Amino acid sequence: MTKKRILIVDDDAALTMAVRLNLEDTEKYEVMVENQSIHALKTAREFLPHLIILDVIMPGKDGGDVLAELKADRALKSVPVIMLTALVSKSDTGSGQVVESDKEVMLAKPVDLDVLIQCIEERLSGQL
Repeated sequence: MTKKRILIVDDDAALTMAVRLNLEDTEKYEVMVENQSIHALKTAREFLPHLIILDVIMPGKDGGDVLAELKADRALKSVPVIMLTALVSKSDTGSGQVVESDKEVMLAKPVDLDVLIQCIEERLSGQL
């Protein structure tokens, strides 16, 4: 089975390392991390991920700016994105811990690994 490439863009290095290690432990994913939002587009162009996990609040460029750049890029515009944020709480997201808006999905931090993996699988299969 070919591993799916996932790019994590988040300025919190400890969080990205933990998520990366946990996702790689499943042996389903190849994970790259970008901790500087200003380099997110370049990293995405080089890595060509199947899915991007993107923080909302970051220095330099926020997640909305990065998302706009990704959606404007011909090679990346159809890559599914899961937004992570501390702006919503788990009580805001309900039992599923997922907020959907248009085509974007948002998960509350701290993210539950099982919920994240379920969300990844649903996005990769086109169910969300």
